[in-house]
Amino acid sequence: MRHDKLQQLAPRYHAIRTSVADEAAIHHVAGQSTFTDDLPELAGTLHVALGRSTIASGRLARLDFAAVEAMPDVVMVLTAKDIPGANDASPNRTDDQPIIGEGDIAFAGQVLFAIVARSRRAAERAVAAAEVATTPSLPTIALDDALATHATLLADYGLERGDPTDEIRRCERKVFGQWRAGSQAPAQLEPHAAIAIPGEGGSIHVVAASETPTLIHLVVSEMLDVSASGVTVEARRVSGGANGQRSASVQWAALAALAAWRSGRPCRIVVDKDVEMGSSGRRQNVLVDYSAGFNGSGLVSGVEATIATRCGSGVDNAVETNDRIVLSADNAYHYPALRLLSRRMRTNTPPGLWCRASGLLEGSFVAERLMDHIAISLGVDPLDVRKTNLYASGRDRTPYGTAVDGGVLRQLVGELERTSEYRRRRRDLARFNQTSPILKRGLALVPVKAGIGAPQALGNEASVLIQLHHDGSISLTLSAVDAGRGIATRAAQITAEEFGIRHTSVKIGAPSTQMIGSPPASGADPALLAVIDGCHAVKDRLYDFVEATMQVDRERVEFRDGRVRLGGRQLDFAELVWQATTANVPLTATGYHTTTVIDWDRTRAVGNPFHYYALGAACAEVSIDIMTGEHVIERLDILQDAGRSLNPALDVGAIEGGFAFGLGWLTTEELLEDSAGRPLGHAADYAIPLVSDIPSDFRVSFFQTAGAREETPYRSKDIEDAAVPLAISVFSAITDAISAVKPGTMPRLNAPATPEAIVRAVRSMTE
Repeated sequence: MRHDKLQQLAPRYHAIRTSVADEAAIHHVAGQSTFTDDLPELAGTLHVALGRSTIASGRLARLDFAAVEAMPDVVMVLTAKDIPGANDASPNRTDDQPIIGEGDIAFAGQVLFAIVARSRRAAERAVAAAEVATTPSLPTIALDDALATHATLLADYGLERGDPTDEIRRCERKVFGQWRAGSQAPAQLEPHAAIAIPGEGGSIHVVAASETPTLIHLVVSEMLDVSASGVTVEARRVSGGANGQRSASVQWAALAALAAWRSGRPCRIVVDKDVEMGSSGRRQNVLVDYSAGFNGSGLVSGVEATIATRCGSGVDNAVETNDRIVLSADNAYHYPALRLLSRRMRTNTPPGLWCRASGLLEGSFVAERLMDHIAISLGVDPLDVRKTNLYASGRDRTPYGTAVDGGVLRQLVGELERTSEYRRRRRDLARFNQTSPILKRGLALVPVKAGIGAPQALGNEASVLIQLHHDGSISLTLSAVDAGRGIATRAAQITAEEFGIRHTSVKIGAPSTQMIGSPPASGADPALLAVIDGCHAVKDRLYDFVEATMQVDRERVEFRDGRVRLGGRQLDFAELVWQATTANVPLTATGYHTTTVIDWDRTRAVGNPFHYYALGAACAEVSIDIMTGEHVIERLDILQDAGRSLNPALDVGAIEGGFAFGLGWLTTEELLEDSAGRPLGHAADYAIPLVSDIPSDFRVSFFQTAGAREETPYRSKDIEDAAVPLAISVFSAITDAISAVKPGTMPRLNAPATPEAIVRAVRSMTE
């Protein structure tokens, strides 16, 4: 049973603060939504297949395509020599992710050539006929091996406050520990796909399954060594799920563009899911060593932690992800003395990807594992330790100097403690565990403080193109690609609110670099604020028109219910737009927004790295079978601060979806690899959370506030990524259940907490 407390429609709003279905929901359910792979094939389209390395490290010695070129349906073979410009697909232009590899081989699955043929099957057969000779060398695959050989990809980075070593030394009580978290594949529902169409004068049009059309635009223009004005990239939507279609999509789109440019014909690439899992990056593996000193109540005095991550063979988003781990490692807690060291290690695996809640999820996990360890070592309720260390008055500064409203955080945790009946359930659970030798239950209430916005400048801007049509309908083109999270729907609601019309009168066009040049923002806020800016630009022209032709001051003009109130008279909104159109009033405008409050100084590790914090908490109860390691989530309560929600139903969906994504990393998504770092098995074997993994008693509520204090769309908060760490409550509850086997001993449980991992942790308690 799910109990949703949806915010009520405010009297002065008509299009926002209300629940409406996603603009494409019906089309999705009916199978009518058009994704890149669904687009009809143009006459003469060629297909691209990939030749990949089978070794993880070494040199490419020779390529022989004699047998390939004799095959009747093969049109051409593409190698690195066919790239006229930059052979670089890296998002930050670090020149360490070749579109087609040559010379050194960095990981198994690296693309070494591509076949262009008249059919996909013919292209794949031709790949198998190519002769590839390589000279292998000893690869570095495991994170431990990279640490042992000091194979760093980037310089170490960290935060420090006070002298934690001295604080820990002087504390009466201490804990020392280590935990690991495995990788996570971006298991989006849609395959990577791209279509490239050559045009007049050497121009090229690319349609890609990507969240980053502007990055593809940059890479393709540099790769072909053509002007950016000759390249257009369009991305209508992606399937969502994991952010796997950000930087990972660039290489595939570039290969389609190269094939089209060389052949002069439309070219299509659809990447097989097994190929994708072997050639695309994943969430980084993590190894954390920590120590802390505290008193008898669990109040922490000092914390030290070294956080090592397997970043793969290229930088990709390693800086952004690992910086965010460090910036999120305090989660909701104040540490008087702290030293965090982030080690970014190079391995012969694909470059680590930006996944959903990258860094935020791992950083929050650092804090919560520490809280669990302290509580178990003291033999006290973990919630009491968490509440003791929450940010509070006089203890409200993060390690980098930003203030946290500890009062609100404590109110939120206290409210969930009450509504989830935490204390009663804790007593019931203790009685159950005393009488049940095989089944054990655990309970955990975990807070989350999620920084919203990007510490770096790139990712905090967005733009929009808005056009009013003669009949009063409106078109929007966003710089943000809809990844299944409802940003297009919210943009339509905001536009409808601004002009007083129905949200169904607003249509969202496919993001295209021909219209919008801004890179996609890191969240929804910049895009939606850009929509408001664009609406105001057009409204100003309508106000000027009304003042000039109807002698009505703009203060007396009101847009509402499809009509325009002009003092004592009214006319239809469509009529006003028609009159303005015939008077040659320009009703097309661009909107733009950049978040200016972020002033993060990375070198000195001080300043404000986020726009604001979104607070939340989750209370999870689980049962585990200590013989089989199976677990069941009995009940889950979530309380989330969403500010003043624009669309409560979509926000509830975002919370549920974010939780499920985090749950996968923490409990089911074990990515097994062979000695070369290649995924074992098939993509279909990868265990993303199923319906059976989601609790039947799933309660989502909103923490009622006056809304965001910062500049956000109508005082709402972006909670897409903020909901992901809420799944840590399940892992902590599993830890709590295992600890019942031997009270006072911290279980050696790593993520994901698969049945095998739980059994190993239980056995370690009795050794």
